[in-house]
Amino acid sequence: MEMFELRTISPGAVPEAIAKAEHYRLLSEPEQAESICLDVLQVEPHNQQALVVLVLALTDQFGESGAAGHFKEARARAAELEDEYQRSYYGGIAWERRARGFLAGGMSRGFAYDAFRNAMDMYEEALALRPPGDDNATLRWNSCVRAIQRNKLEPPQDEGELPLE
Repeated sequence: MEMFELRTISPGAVPEAIAKAEHYRLLSEPEQAESICLDVLQVEPHNQQALVVLVLALTDQFGESGAAGHFKEARARAAELEDEYQRSYYGGIAWERRARGFLAGGMSRGFAYDAFRNAMDMYEEALALRPPGDDNATLRWNSCVRAIQRNKLEPPQDEGELPLE
């Protein structure tokens, strides 16, 4: 198999590249958005906007095969965010989308419950750190509560049961 080298974007192209990544997410092309964010992070390893878009692009792919790897990567990238509120908030989004993926994929409802609870814990952390007037973590918390209630989710009965990754 032929090996190719990745090319580096210019630092001046970073803002347009991030806008393009956001656009690809809106077009439901998360792999393209992920690739662009990785290009940006190659040039600016701590670019916070690129990290946020990357976390979201990774979580957009949770329904596909390899979701476990995307989940781990999304959590790791969320942990790189400098702002403690954003680390908690986007970590919560990763857990929430994981929970929704469990429900959609027919996984154990207990796994979904646990993932929603993990998301809620992260959102609770974010609530304590939120900027004035930012109710995003509250909105996400409420969404998790409604999903648990709507789907009548309960904690798993078998404590030793773990999802296959």
